[in-house]
Amino acid sequence: MNVAVDAMGGDNAPAIEVEGAVAAAREYGIAIILVGDEDRLRQELACHNTDGLTISIHHASEVVGMHDSASDAVRKKRNSSVRLAFELVKDGAACAAVSAGNSGATMAAGMFVLKRISGIERPAIAQVFPTLRDKTLVLDVGGNVDCKASHLVQFAIMGQVYAKHAMGIPNPRIGLLSNGEEDSKGNELTRETNAILRQTSLNYAGYVEGRDIFKGTVEVVVCDGFVGNVVLKLSEGLAEATSAMLKREIMGDMVAKMGYTFMRGAFNRFKKIVDYSEYGGAPLIGINGVGMICHGGSNAKAIKNAIRFAHEYASSGVTQRIAEKLSENYGALSLRPSSGASSESQQ
Repeated sequence: MNVAVDAMGGDNAPAIEVEGAVAAAREYGIAIILVGDEDRLRQELACHNTDGLTISIHHASEVVGMHDSASDAVRKKRNSSVRLAFELVKDGAACAAVSAGNSGATMAAGMFVLKRISGIERPAIAQVFPTLRDKTLVLDVGGNVDCKASHLVQFAIMGQVYAKHAMGIPNPRIGLLSNGEEDSKGNELTRETNAILRQTSLNYAGYVEGRDIFKGTVEVVVCDGFVGNVVLKLSEGLAEATSAMLKREIMGDMVAKMGYTFMRGAFNRFKKIVDYSEYGGAPLIGINGVGMICHGGSNAKAIKNAIRFAHEYASSGVTQRIAEKLSENYGALSLRPSSGASSESQQ
C-alpha cells in the first residue's frame, strides 16, 4: 500500500519530506508517492540513494502556505499538494496521506475529499502522549475549538476504537478532561457530556484532571480542540524547557558533568520518550480514510515515523469499526443537546 506524502508542506519542504520518505521506504519497506513540484522533488531525490526503493512522484502545481486560509486547500488551490495527496487516497492509489503543512488546510482537504464517516459531525485531531504507564491518546488537540456535547461523545467513541485497534490497547479507559474529578465540577459542556458518556457502552472512567494525562490514569482523554491545543502546546514547551534547564545545570557544574557520563544512557532513553519525532504526527480521525497531520517544523525522523504510523493506521480497520461503535451507541447519542456550536481549525 502506497502512502502519499505532501512533499511541499512544512517549514523545510521539500528537503525534509523527501529525506523522511526515503528513510521510511528503506527502513519499513513502505511504497511512497511524493506529491509536489516534480522538478524540485527529482532534484531532492537525486541527493539520496533510492536504489531498490518504491518511490514515485505525483506532480502538484500549487502549494497551500502556512498563512493561507483552510478554504484555499479545497476551493482556490485545486492542484495543491495537500489536496492531491488526499485525492490519491480517495482514488485508491494510496492508503494514507501525510502532511506537515497548514494543519487547518490539511483537515479541510481531508474532510472535503474523503468526507466524514457517517454519523460523525466533527473529525478530530488526536495526539499520543507518553505517560508513566505507557501512552495516552488525547483528542481533540486543535481541530474544533468550539464543541457540543455530541461532538465530545463522538470523540470518545473514535478515541476508544483508535486506541484499541491502532494502538493495541485491549480495553482502553476513557476520561473527560475537567478541572476536578467530582461530577459537580466542570462547565456546562463537560457536565452534559459526562451525563451522556455514562449511558454509553464505552469503558468510561469519568472526569480526569490535566495531571492525569501523564500519569496514564486512562488511555484516552477527551476534550474540545481549544483546551486540547493548549494542553499540546504547554506539553511541548515544558519538554523543551525541561531539557534546556537540565542541560544548563549539568554544563554549569563539573561534578554534574562527571555524573552525566555515567547517566548518559538513562538521559538518552528519557529524551527518546519525550521526543515528539518518535510519535510522527497526529491522526485525523473521523474521515473516510487516513490522514496524518505533522508539526510544521517536523524533522526527517518525524516524517519517517508519521509515514509508518499512517501505514499501520490504514491497516487497522479503524474507520469501519468507528461506524459500528457509533451504531452501538446510537441511543446515548440521541440524547445530545440541541444547542449548536461552530467549528474552526486551531493551527
